[in-house]
Amino acid sequence: MQVIAQLKGLDDERFTKIYESLAQDGYGPLDSEVAKALKFRPHAIKKLPMQQRARRAKIILLNSGNAELCYELFGGYLMRHHKELITTFLDETGVEHEDGMIENTDSATPAGDKVAAAVAKLDEEHDAGDVTLYLSLAAEQWPGVPEVETAWKLRPDAPG
Repeated sequence: MQVIAQLKGLDDERFTKIYESLAQDGYGPLDSEVAKALKFRPHAIKKLPMQQRARRAKIILLNSGNAELCYELFGGYLMRHHKELITTFLDETGVEHEDGMIENTDSATPAGDKVAAAVAKLDEEHDAGDVTLYLSLAAEQWPGVPEVETAWKLRPDAPG
């Protein structure tokens, strides 16, 4: 559960930025779950500051250990704001995709011998925190490619 480990390592400010960047019409991506946890009506959740909602959403994710939901949250953030990071990694490691979307994740796997060079290129072109976040997703998605998990674990901002 690499994405849960990565979530644990994110400070509240960084998680809030990710959460807030996915807001639509003033609602955060997990605000319905936050509203349930706080016993709010769904529309009333907007009265709380986004930072407070994000903090509660992070707690919900950590307590539930829901890697799939965490993966979707991080993946949504990266696809919306840093799609080029994803497509560069996929291109550099030989994974067939359509604008960052992989049709068959079982057969489309990164070439392990190309991972280190791909990560080096990502580090030249993108924020290190976003690269680490993506590698946590990639390690979760491709457990059969140990070079991806190794690349993630070697990151200075990866969870210890």
